[in-house]
This record gives sequence, structure tokens and C-alpha cells, in this order.
Amino acid sequence: MTLLSGEGYVASRALATVVFLSLRLGRPLFLEGEAGVGKTEIAKVLAAALGRRLIRLQCHEGLDAASAVYEWNFAAQMIAIRTAEAGGGADRDALRAELFTEDYLVERPLLAAMRPQPGGAPVLLIDELDRTDEPFEAFLLEALSDFQVTIPELGTVKAPEPPIVILTSNRTREVHDALKRRCLYHWVDYPGFERELEILRARAPEAQEALSREVVAFVQRLRSEDLFKKPGVAETIDWCKCLLALDVIQLSPEVIADTLGAILKYQDDIQKLQGSEAKKLLDEVKKGLVFT
Repeated sequence: MTLLSGEGYVASRALATVVFLSLRLGRPLFLEGEAGVGKTEIAKVLAAALGRRLIRLQCHEGLDAASAVYEWNFAAQMIAIRTAEAGGGADRDALRAELFTEDYLVERPLLAAMRPQPGGAPVLLIDELDRTDEPFEAFLLEALSDFQVTIPELGTVKAPEPPIVILTSNRTREVHDALKRRCLYHWVDYPGFERELEILRARAPEAQEALSREVVAFVQRLRSEDLFKKPGVAETIDWCKCLLALDVIQLSPEVIADTLGAILKYQDDIQKLQGSEAKKLLDEVKKGLVFT
């Protein structure tokens, strides 16, 4: 917990415990939860706290093993071929051997994570794994089991020291059980009022206490509404910083209407807060704060 709080990350006891166990046992950590609750930030904070390099693999639909591990610098290879041809009498076998060397290799995140790094093994963040498909999951399971990858032209690259692996998922689909069993698992939920307030104090310390409490209480109230996308902690922080930029010292229906785009990202959700609805929620929030 001290490791995380030292970098301004306010973690629950359960999250801090699973992070500690992941580091102590050398097991990958699989973090699942809604977007904006601080899953990605864990990897960034760990890298900063431990003085390690952060290597991020941003997952997306269609991501395959080759593009996650390496690719060849085809432009540089073509220049080398043209140069050899211009010189005349190029030995094809020798040229082929020369082209597929480290000089023309472009490292992608998984290969980079297997290389020795100054300061120790890197933190490998595999972000939003749920955006990929099952074949990539199967490949990843193998790579994380042995902490090695194979390049057909060069052979197998094995990590001298396993990287610290953090995998995240927003649960847009279920990740296969086999991969989850390889990891320690934790569901990162929305924080309660006091912890979210503590997070906001750490990330926006210039905000006055009264405004911070109103912001957190309003966002927490919003999450109980029937919204297409509930605001995460990241949105709470962004909204507070927007309010500070506007020199706002307390919430009002007008201010909320003007800044809803900082906390809600879908027009249907924003429309629900138009008119008297924002005032109604704000009145509830302020009434609740009086009795806390």
C-alpha cells in the first residue's frame, strides 16, 4: 500500500494485497473492471515506484502475435538490397543472411519485454485484452508461461528475468479461463465516497475541500442512474480540473450543464441530465452532504 500511495495511487487494501502478492510470487496480475477505475494506472505507478521501464501493449481488434512481438524493417531491407544490386554481383545467400539480423529487427512490446533492461525487469502492461480475439489469447498464454518468444529467422528469445506483467480488461467480452488461471485476479470496482475523495485530494490537491466533496458526491450519485456509460474515477478527476480551470468554487445546475462533457461521453446520457434533472440530483447531493 505504501508503494502505491507513494506515487499518489490510493488503493483499497484488497488491491494493494494482490499487487504485493503478484510482485512477491512473480505472477501476472489480471485486473478487470469498468473503464476509468485505475487499472492501467497501476502499471504506470508500479513502473515509477520500482524504477522500471514501462512497456505497453495496447490491444485492439485484429491484433496478432507477429505484430505484438516484432516486424522487419522492410524499407531498410529494400535499401540494402538496392545498394547490393548497384554494387553488382551480390551473393544472394549472404545478402539474405544479412537482411534478417538484429540490425533490421523492429521490436514490438512482447519482444522488448523479454530483453534485459537497465534497472531490472520491465513492467509489461497488456492493456484492454478483451479487445483481442481467442487466437491471440492462446499465443499470449504460451508466451507468459515460458516468458519467451520465437523469431523464425533468429531463434528463441527468453527473458533472463520475467517481466512484471499487468493485464487489464474492461470486460466487453469474457477472457478465457486458461489465461485467467495463469494470473492472480482482481476486480477493480468503483471506489466508495471516502476513497474517491482521497483519490481526488491526491490528484487535484488545489481543489477546496467543499468543492471536492460536492464533485465526488455528484459523480457517485450519477453512477446510480441508468446511464449507458457510468463515469469512472478518471472522469471525476478530469471534471474537477475543468471546474478549477473555470474558477468554480461550488456546483450549480448551470455549471453542471456547461461541463457535462467532462464526465459523460454519450449524448443520450447527457440529455438525461438536461433541464431540471441536474438541479434535482444536485439538491439531493447537497442535502446528503449536510447530514454527513
